[in-house]
Amino acid sequence: MLENLNIKNLVVVEDLDVEFKSGMTVITGETGAGKSIVVQALGMIAGGRSDASLVRTGASKAEISASFSIDSNARVQSYLESQDLENDVDCIIRRVIVSDGKSRSYINGRKVPLSVLSEVGSYLIDMHGQNEHQLLLRNSHHRILLDDYAGAQTLCEGVNDVYQNYQAVKNKIEALRDNNSLLSAQKELLTHQLDELYQAQFSEEELNNIEDEYKASINSSQLIEKISKILDSLNDDYGVNNILIEGENILDQSKELDSRLDSIRTLIAGAQLQVQEGIYDLTDYLSKISSQEDNSLELGQRITLLHDLGRKHNCQIKGLADAQKSLENKLSELDTSNETLDNLTQELGSLEKDYYTQSELLSRKRDKASKALSKEVTLLMQKLGMPGSEIIFKIISLDSEVRLNGMEDIVIHVKTNAGQDFKPLNKIASGGELSRISLALSVTGSNTELTPSVVFDEVDVGISGSVAEIVGQMLKQLSKQYQIICVTHLAQVAAQGKEHLRVEKTQKNDLTYTNVVSLNKKERADEIARILGGIKISHKTRIAAEEMINSGS
Repeated sequence: MLENLNIKNLVVVEDLDVEFKSGMTVITGETGAGKSIVVQALGMIAGGRSDASLVRTGASKAEISASFSIDSNARVQSYLESQDLENDVDCIIRRVIVSDGKSRSYINGRKVPLSVLSEVGSYLIDMHGQNEHQLLLRNSHHRILLDDYAGAQTLCEGVNDVYQNYQAVKNKIEALRDNNSLLSAQKELLTHQLDELYQAQFSEEELNNIEDEYKASINSSQLIEKISKILDSLNDDYGVNNILIEGENILDQSKELDSRLDSIRTLIAGAQLQVQEGIYDLTDYLSKISSQEDNSLELGQRITLLHDLGRKHNCQIKGLADAQKSLENKLSELDTSNETLDNLTQELGSLEKDYYTQSELLSRKRDKASKALSKEVTLLMQKLGMPGSEIIFKIISLDSEVRLNGMEDIVIHVKTNAGQDFKPLNKIASGGELSRISLALSVTGSNTELTPSVVFDEVDVGISGSVAEIVGQMLKQLSKQYQIICVTHLAQVAAQGKEHLRVEKTQKNDLTYTNVVSLNKKERADEIARILGGIKISHKTRIAAEEMINSGS
């Protein structure tokens, strides 16, 4: 329950502190006095929009704070706990609007995002504005009203989440299909390029060695001559190899005379082995080079082919293997795109199934709620001076296409008099009738089970006489269970209040100030008499005001 509201530097309010009590509190005041500012402040406390223009002229910031008793509000207590916000018997909300347009929100002294403030606000205040009857002219609002009444908001959000995912996957599929021709051309080119490389039948070993082999082949006669000369010198009776063998033998014999020679013998033996390995390798090289002597033409043609492929793929001969691998990977990715398309198609089917499952649940919930809501609102409309009137929340089934908000439209149809046909609300109802229908919907649809404080901001526009009295009685009846805050211009409604606040506007030093005063019984009579009779209040008007208050108490 709302206990206190403090407003600083908001529009024409410099510093205002208002205490609220249980039951029905009515707020009245002359036109332009600032009644809307109180409602606006409550709306911002509940997470509504703010604007730099709301900051009082000359002030750097506006500040609104409100204190709520939440000792019996389990839902808001649970939410505060889930957000690691201090959870006590009171919840204090503060909103700061800076003159540059920025705003900050606080709950129990801790700064919070606006989304958290809005969530907490939805558990504390249920706002019904004076312009809600204009929303009734929009068919999109009819669905919102029904879903609110049915408690189907979460289910509808779930349907819309599936719809968004469905559309995202569908867009991906369409994009892939649009690129099919391009992908096909790319695949054809890659396949052709790979075929050229495959036909070359190269190996990494060939690519790494062919240039050296070609160079050797064209110089084979000189190499044969030089290598043969080296081998002859190594294998000569007085060549290095034989000298090392003889030296090793002598040292092997001499180690018996001095063991220190054994380590030197080992070094000589190792050197001889390396020389012998060199002889073997040179002999093998000579054999190969001799066989390549007549292959220089063939090698030249081969290397020309590989150079040509290298130019096509912007690489050296040694890089052709990497180029081939890159092309293979690209082709594999294109093949994977087809696999991706198949997977996306399957995912789309799964999302579609999920959508219809949830939408059918939503449809059943709406169908059941539409009957109950239509009945309740019809009864209230008749009480509000519309005898013979009826209202129905007509559910119009749509085609089976996946769409936002489910598989049906909801359109309010009414008949304002007995014997008439039902017609769309925006085609038949007058301004006064819209106001009464709006009020009936407000009372019926108030989420009072979850929000203990309900604010009605002049929802009685266009209503007068006995109907106005019924409206007041209706709000008073509602206040037996919930805190009702009602801004009204009707004496019949104001007289039903348990508490009465009057908004006053004064001017001082060319500045405008707004204040809120809690009225006693005599002051209430004066205020209601003013509403009834204007500035000049007659004795009869005052008596009528007193009688209205007494009958309402």
